[in-house]
Amino acid sequence: MKKQVFLILTLSMAFLLSACGTDEEHAEDNDTFTIGVIPAQTEGSMDTAMDQLQSILNEQLNREVTIEVYPDYNGVVEAMNYDKINMAFLGPLTYVVAHEKSGAKAILTQLIDGEPYYRSYMITHRDQSWSSLDDLLTEPADVNFAFGDQNSTSGSLIPSIELQERGVFQTEQDNQFNSVRYTGSHDASALAVQNQQVDAAAIDSAIYHQLVDSGKIDGQQLKVIWESDKLFQYPWAVHKDTDEETIQKLQESFLAIEDQEILDAFGASGFTKASNEDYENIKQAALKQGIIKD
Repeated sequence: MKKQVFLILTLSMAFLLSACGTDEEHAEDNDTFTIGVIPAQTEGSMDTAMDQLQSILNEQLNREVTIEVYPDYNGVVEAMNYDKINMAFLGPLTYVVAHEKSGAKAILTQLIDGEPYYRSYMITHRDQSWSSLDDLLTEPADVNFAFGDQNSTSGSLIPSIELQERGVFQTEQDNQFNSVRYTGSHDASALAVQNQQVDAAAIDSAIYHQLVDSGKIDGQQLKVIWESDKLFQYPWAVHKDTDEETIQKLQESFLAIEDQEILDAFGASGFTKASNEDYENIKQAALKQGIIKD
């Protein structure tokens, strides 16, 4: 009998240890730090740069890091909302939505030529006679206009407000243009203007210059006819439950990045700290458009 009891106790202990080991392994699997990145451009691959960024963060955070480029803006917001990712690279508008939905916190942004700002541009083809937005709006019924992604700050939100205030645009269906379309991305908008598929389009200024510098579009064929006030650059935001030690490590890691391939992937000259307050003007614009509620 004693031998049987001893055998039962031994087997029970082995089972418990095995279960504990499984739980620990599962916890380790869940310890992966996941980052979601919005697509800034549809052309070119960010894979190599993201692999290099992933390696840097693996070492600095001392844990496994995975980075995934999402197919659209909304996908990253929903991933953060449903606790699928720990950190996200978002457009300012999508960040404001993510902050309202799930408490996402901006901690970093990129520098462009040493400054954390960019603008919304409206561009047209060089063959057009327009030299300003006023010129373009003289006969809006003759204009085929394009926005980028509907969730883009510079490709949709800010230019939409400008055109609304000028009385020529309310929605895709309600406007005074000959046609309005959404291309889905900044580089698609630039190419649509260059190829004269549309007459004018809204675009991110930093991405516009990056496309010109890289030769993906011909700057000689395009001209800027309107620009917005300064907008604070795209934020890197963490999940609301992220601990301060991890936030500090992330900030230190990004601020130390000098890898040109990583910087080029974001059109950046470097990175700097950011906070929720930096996006107050975008929040007010989103409130005005009814995208978020006060």
